[in-house]
Amino acid sequence: MSSLHGAPLHLLAAVTGDAGNPWFSWAYVRDNADTLTAALRQHVELTAVSVLIAVVVAVPLGVLAYRVSWLTGPILALSSVLYTIPSLGLFAVLAPFVGLYATTVVIGLVLYALLVIVRNTLTGLQQVPREVRDAARGMGYGRVGLLTRIELPLSLPSIMTGLRIATVSTVAMVTVGSIVGGYGGFGELILEGFRNNFYKAQIMTATIATVLLALVFDVVLAGIGRLVTPWANRRRA
Repeated sequence: MSSLHGAPLHLLAAVTGDAGNPWFSWAYVRDNADTLTAALRQHVELTAVSVLIAVVVAVPLGVLAYRVSWLTGPILALSSVLYTIPSLGLFAVLAPFVGLYATTVVIGLVLYALLVIVRNTLTGLQQVPREVRDAARGMGYGRVGLLTRIELPLSLPSIMTGLRIATVSTVAMVTVGSIVGGYGGFGELILEGFRNNFYKAQIMTATIATVLLALVFDVVLAGIGRLVTPWANRRRA
């Protein structure tokens, strides 16, 4: 039996794929650079828009859950229920109302991102030391000033952690949007690869690109978090 460096050819094929359908191919990346760039742009846009909207909705909900104790349970329960809805079922429910558009994908992604950001916002606010609040009140801070000048800034590390987790999860969830009229970023290429006689190079390239994009988002947000919470960095040091 023929072999390369002592490895049987059938074993090499099992690891790398056959010559006509390899698991990864630089030729595929080179020949489809424009397609990959377009998928990257769509993936980034869907992720950024969804997470931004989720922050705008979730942080006030977290504040409300913190300030109005009897709403804490219902808010967390509702966001938890939304998080557990299967993505395919959620898009199927949304489609008759908003159609098969990017808006459908964004709504679904926002709903999935709410739980983590709401929970981390609430946790951050609850962890503000009581003596800090008492000192702020003694200095004349009212409810609004206490929230905006003391509590929210001190809650930023927890909020940023929730934002990072939600963003990475959203990057992965965007791929599911490929079932909604072509709004799935790299998920489009993954799905197309399965339809195209299980085109391994396309599937693997899009999968690796999705993972790398999630890592880039996480690193960028971690850097932003360090910039906006310098006191937390000094405390850890």
